[in-house]
Amino acid sequence: MSRYRVLIVEDDAIQRDLYVAALGTDYDLLTAATGAEAFELAPSADMVLLDAGLPDMDGVAICRHLKKDKDLADIPVVIITARSGLNDHVAGLEAGAVDYVTKPVNFEILKARVKNYVSLKNQRDVLTKLATIDGLTGIPNRRSFDSALAREWRRLARADKPLSVVLIDVDHFKQFNDTYGHGEGDACLKAVAQALVGTLKRPSDMAARYGGEEFVLLLPEANIEGAKATAEAARAAVAALNIPHAQSSAAAHVTVSLGVAQIVPTDGPHPQLIVEAADRQLYIAKKGGRNRVQAAAHNNI
Repeated sequence: MSRYRVLIVEDDAIQRDLYVAALGTDYDLLTAATGAEAFELAPSADMVLLDAGLPDMDGVAICRHLKKDKDLADIPVVIITARSGLNDHVAGLEAGAVDYVTKPVNFEILKARVKNYVSLKNQRDVLTKLATIDGLTGIPNRRSFDSALAREWRRLARADKPLSVVLIDVDHFKQFNDTYGHGEGDACLKAVAQALVGTLKRPSDMAARYGGEEFVLLLPEANIEGAKATAEAARAAVAALNIPHAQSSAAAHVTVSLGVAQIVPTDGPHPQLIVEAADRQLYIAKKGGRNRVQAAAHNNI
């Protein structure tokens, strides 16, 4: 397991070196001298030690800004300052800091505090991961997908790049359960999930269980041609499992139907609309005989 990353935001080089000397043995350290650098590095950090007085921005304002960002809000922030007034402490805590340390810093105490906050974040991260994994298939669940979709929608809206979603339905799954039993049905869903995961090529791509016998692929920066190719690979991978399905009208084995939608996100529409667009394509694929890919690109949704 990789070590935890602590971001030290301190404009005084000597003070910054002292933090590095105290913490560098136990953590991977990132350093910044300004608020602008802090914002750039914060997404890579597991914790932030933040000096209250920086040349370009007040530390409390930086903390408040970090806590307003959904992707950064859970990162523990400890504000370090020479100010010892009660109002200063209250302002830092109200901004979202987990602690407020006054200078001169006792580095043994600081090390103990960092250890405690990193441990708490680790425990929270484990619980969060458990809450976002589907218990049957072991892949991300709908909650995880919805969170990733919202995050990628915002990112790609800023970058003016495409986003594709593939909605997938196991063909005639009710009949499969009725014929082979729910134990075999569960085994089938597990195998389908792993087949879908195996078709993904990029770290940013995601396969998730959407609910019941439905799965979904999230493909950031994939245009319609790339998304269709991934969807076709997913269809072929499931067919290659060759799981018998005597009651299917699509084939003698388990198959899937897939609906693909692609759009360049904007700040206006709600990201869930692209899932609805993929669902419409999935409906066409199922009406067309199942075991097939149906896709469409949209200028707007």
